[in-house]
Amino acid sequence: MKRYPISLEISGFTAMWTRPDTGDCPVSYPAPTYSAVKGIFESIHWGPAVQVFPTKVEICAPLQYHNYQTNYGGPLRKSGVVATGGGFQLLATVLIDVCYRFYAEVKPVAREIKQQSGFPGAARNWDTQTTSPGHAYQEIFHRRLKRGQCFSIPFLGWKEFGPSYFGPFRDSTMIQSDINIALPSMLREVFSNGYASDVSFLYDQNVAIAQGILEFPRREETDAE
Repeated sequence: MKRYPISLEISGFTAMWTRPDTGDCPVSYPAPTYSAVKGIFESIHWGPAVQVFPTKVEICAPLQYHNYQTNYGGPLRKSGVVATGGGFQLLATVLIDVCYRFYAEVKPVAREIKQQSGFPGAARNWDTQTTSPGHAYQEIFHRRLKRGQCFSIPFLGWKEFGPSYFGPFRDSTMIQSDINIALPSMLREVFSNGYASDVSFLYDQNVAIAQGILEFPRREETDAE
């Protein structure tokens, strides 16, 4: 089945692509995970009848790590702390002044996904009434990107880290070709079993950032035609 390429550029003052192996004081990956890139594409134009497969990330700003502190008040606090209305101070190592170019391919979802009970009926109808869902998504995506429209506001890892720019590629943006990093393990997806799936952590092994470019490994079980 034919795939249709899409791309965008995004930058911001702060980003956090959390490494799960860094525990209570999380540290950011140098580049976003597969699922983070997918989520940013879908924040521009979301449609459950089409699958987005991220292929590549280009790092377009020097890597600068920065200590970040915030008061956490979410549901992962201890029950006693929640009862008193208190929080705790969360320490993290984030990236600052980031810029990336993202690439992906889109194609219609597999027939078995559309037959799942939780799959939206409106999306199923749109898919059956559209002669080329992948091409339609591509055209709508790039039109929305040029206009600055989005389904939801994209963010750089954590929701408090909004972008300073997202849109088409800018001529002044340059790949940081001096960045070469080997990642023994990198989180790929948390919900990896299709639409409305349960939590299922998936990792890529021996991921390389070469000359500022991260190419996501192709996984046949998730990227199958």
